[in-house]
Amino acid sequence: MLSPTRIHLAIAIAVTLIVPTCLLGENGKPELKSGIIVGTAIDVNGDPVPNAKVELKTLDSNDPRVVTTPESGAFEFRDVPSGVPYEIIIRAQDFSDWASSSTPLEPGQFKIVTGIKLEIRPEVTRIDVTYDPVQVATEQLKIEEHQRVFGIVPNFYVSYEKHPAPLTAKMKFQLALKTSTDPVTAVGVLFVASARQAGDSLKYGQGWDAYGKRVGATAAHGFSDIMIGGAILPSLLHQDPRYFYQGTGSTGSRFRHAVFSPFVTRSDSGKSMPNYSSLGGDLASAGLSNLYFPRADRGVGLVFGNFAISTAGRIGTSLAQEFILGRFTKRAGHIE
Repeated sequence: MLSPTRIHLAIAIAVTLIVPTCLLGENGKPELKSGIIVGTAIDVNGDPVPNAKVELKTLDSNDPRVVTTPESGAFEFRDVPSGVPYEIIIRAQDFSDWASSSTPLEPGQFKIVTGIKLEIRPEVTRIDVTYDPVQVATEQLKIEEHQRVFGIVPNFYVSYEKHPAPLTAKMKFQLALKTSTDPVTAVGVLFVASARQAGDSLKYGQGWDAYGKRVGATAAHGFSDIMIGGAILPSLLHQDPRYFYQGTGSTGSRFRHAVFSPFVTRSDSGKSMPNYSSLGGDLASAGLSNLYFPRADRGVGLVFGNFAISTAGRIGTSLAQEFILGRFTKRAGHIE
């Protein structure tokens, strides 16, 4: 019987002889142990990138191994042959491809891939800025519809924008109706009718019946002027019915701008052109007055006389807009 010491010695000798034999391949050469490659797909902000395709390529194989990252962005490749150069390629939607350098794996190595930072593709980060003139005009019109001198008197037909967008036909009618139906406009009609009653202008006589006729004639004249000159003709002729506040430059240039505004306006395309809308509106409303003015205030001469008065009034109003009213017009939540 062998002693325990001799038994232990025999086992040690057997292990020494058997282990090297197990590490030899079929051809008798040493077999290298495989390794593991792990990593995490993250973007430049350090956030994980899920659903990324991670590809493990080797130079001697056309059949790469591919895994898809979970929510954590982590990936793992087991049983990676050692001693063979490999490359990691990561592809993800909206990101540029990322690739590692070609590096061999040492036997049994647990390799952590570092330096992964996926960058967003340049075409994804590009911002396409589009100009929507209708949307811009809508926003600007909302501001104009709240413009009031001292916060009371409507001042809707003035644009203080440096780059005003053209109004659509619908916007022109919207602006005209809002001006015509504003309560302050109604108060103005009553005031003008009272002044005409006191001065016996428009030969209706005196009394409440005559005053009512003056109110009706004044309202009809103003409504027709606003609708024809501020909506109908501008829509047909593609012109802008607003006054465009200059506000800068010499006093002379601002004066000329205001005086000529009843005669020169902007087209919807932004070009300067004769203000047929304003002049046509004044002339048309003066002509229509023959339908409701008393006989003593009718006739061709009176029509052109009223037309001249309306045009002169526009010049005076434009000058007031340029040099006075703009300072006291409440707009965009403040008075300038």
